[in-house]
Amino acid sequence: MSLKMSVIVCSLNGAAGVDRCLRALAAQTVRSSLELILVDDGSTDATSAVGHAHGATVIRHATNQGLAAARNSGLDAAKAPIAAFLDDDCEPEPQWAEQLLAGYKDGVTGVGGPIRPISRASFMLGYLQRHNPLQPQEMNLAISGKPLYRLMLYIRRQWSPPQTLSRREVYSFAGANMSFLRDALVKAGRFDERFRFGGEDQDLCIRLACTFPSGSLVFVPTAWVSHHFKPSVRDTLRRSYAYGRGSARLYRKWPLVPPTFFPGPLIVLGLLIQSTRRPGAAAAAVIVPHLLSPYGLRNAIETTSFACLLDAYVQLAQEASGNIGFLEGLWRFRHLRPESGTEAVHAMKPAEHTGSGP
Repeated sequence: MSLKMSVIVCSLNGAAGVDRCLRALAAQTVRSSLELILVDDGSTDATSAVGHAHGATVIRHATNQGLAAARNSGLDAAKAPIAAFLDDDCEPEPQWAEQLLAGYKDGVTGVGGPIRPISRASFMLGYLQRHNPLQPQEMNLAISGKPLYRLMLYIRRQWSPPQTLSRREVYSFAGANMSFLRDALVKAGRFDERFRFGGEDQDLCIRLACTFPSGSLVFVPTAWVSHHFKPSVRDTLRRSYAYGRGSARLYRKWPLVPPTFFPGPLIVLGLLIQSTRRPGAAAAAVIVPHLLSPYGLRNAIETTSFACLLDAYVQLAQEASGNIGFLEGLWRFRHLRPESGTEAVHAMKPAEHTGSGP
């Protein structure tokens, strides 16, 4: 059987995760149609040796070059018409590759699937499952970039359960579970290697929309991947900070694409400042996070698990970390050359798809 999909796994010092991921890929229902590629991005552990032991094609960077560069190295080596990407802490379900491949129809340039947080039982695992940070970006983002519209989407997302169980067209994928037509990636310019971590997946999806206005990115809810998180507040905040920096680089590159900056931390900070003169403001600062993010309160009532009441404060800390990363990134990437006006405007317009779509 000819190759149908190249699966590219990128890793930096993730030997144990690579072993788990490659074992899961070996158990795929369409294993004979897959090419397995491991990109060792400057590891000092046994990452490359693990890849060789599983029979994967191994590409090694002498020094760490970042996630976008690693994905490009894997793409350069890929021989199949479809290129899929996994992180080294991901574990695909046995039918993952089969479901991704089934998602490709006329007019579809990329297919992705859901990412399930998994780790040892703990409060943080429950929190990440209730507030999954690796959801796809929905198509309503392309309707308007006006701040009030984006604020409305933010509030709606806090109060309405995320859409997870339907096949649909999306704006962009989370990088830990995505695939694309290889030729489309090449024509769109591949991954921008200035993005070392955070934002590189959305940037690519924007450029694919610019390059293929009639193409679509399709989310397939049956192409499951488990993501092995570190169940700690520190690691969660570290990721949020990195995503904030990635958002700043994305904003510098695409000035008409609104930045991701969260209002909640600013509201609470303002209340805390006012509390020095108005004691009631301190009580409001405690209550407001639950109004902005009611999932935890709702779960606490429904399950009588009062630990869920902490969700709102962890999310507030996440958003604050993201804002700090964004502000730091604005300064660090201040000299980044933006895309042309035509491309930036097109990036904000919903595509008129002529393919079969979902």
